[in-house]
Amino acid sequence: MFAHLRIHTEFSVVDGTNRIDEIVEAAAADRQPALAITDLSNLFGTIKFYKECRKTGVKPLIGADVWVQVPGKEASAPAARLLLLVQNHCGYLNLSELITRAWTQNVVRDQAIIKLEWLQELHEGLIALSGAQAGAVGQALVQGDSARAQECALTLAAIFPQRFYLELQRAQRPDDERHVAAAVQLAARLGLPVVATHPVQFLTYDDYEAHEARVCISEGEILGNARRVRKFTREQYFKSAAQMAELFADVPTALANTLEIAKRCNLTLELGKPMLPDYPTPEVDGVRMPAEDYFRQTSFEGLEERLVHLYPKADVRDAKRPEYVARLEFEINTILKMGFPGYFLIVGDFIQWAK
Repeated sequence: MFAHLRIHTEFSVVDGTNRIDEIVEAAAADRQPALAITDLSNLFGTIKFYKECRKTGVKPLIGADVWVQVPGKEASAPAARLLLLVQNHCGYLNLSELITRAWTQNVVRDQAIIKLEWLQELHEGLIALSGAQAGAVGQALVQGDSARAQECALTLAAIFPQRFYLELQRAQRPDDERHVAAAVQLAARLGLPVVATHPVQFLTYDDYEAHEARVCISEGEILGNARRVRKFTREQYFKSAAQMAELFADVPTALANTLEIAKRCNLTLELGKPMLPDYPTPEVDGVRMPAEDYFRQTSFEGLEERLVHLYPKADVRDAKRPEYVARLEFEINTILKMGFPGYFLIVGDFIQWAK
């Protein structure tokens, strides 16, 4: 048995062509018990993927392939890949926050990079896979720097205690076998688990050309350019569990750990209900004011401003106020019954900012 833990879909705009419904159908047809979506630095396909998996009986695993700061190097140094998989609701919120911070606070050369201190702060509920050759550990191993590889591995293992795996891949790339051999030796030396993944960028073997065309569009390249750097191979299609078992017959624990990780990831999403942010209401005597009360207060403050504008004379204003108050009370009570005070506070905040 095997479960794919590394899938880039069409939501990985630069390097994925997998359609969510098709990739989930492929996993179900192969009787794979679980499947992970791990798009590059985003969670855009999460809800669609979650729904499709639930319909077909495949366990949905949510994650992302992210760029992270390399341990022991300056923040300005080139980043490395890390695969983060969600274990529970806390992990889902933490991964969302990490990706948000990266895109809003630390974009370097068009890459949203997660800082190590953010990982140390928001690691709960997340399982980390080393990123194979593209990860900090893998880069050092391929370069023959075992000391730096060990340092990076220990740093990440400390951030993710009992939740960090050295990732092995065989996609017929030049450094694959060298990396696998070095990673297995490092894992044995440090007592770290290994896991087999396959970098799935497209669905079938014949989809390679279409995928390369998309990569060229993203990079502004020409498909027929013989000198173009080719980052992907024809083998990066959705392989069956039997094919993966054959690929990693010499490292059976790496296959078994895909199922172990799938068992550890148990995220339940509540769909079909409004999910609004918790609006930051002010405190009164050290206690946060309920959103309903703050909504009512700000509504009446706004009414008074409008009344002063409409009726400058106090006696006319006082005569008109009961009519407006009755109308406002009706509106407020309707909104409160619908459970939307937070929504209106958020919209009001946008409007006030825009003004």
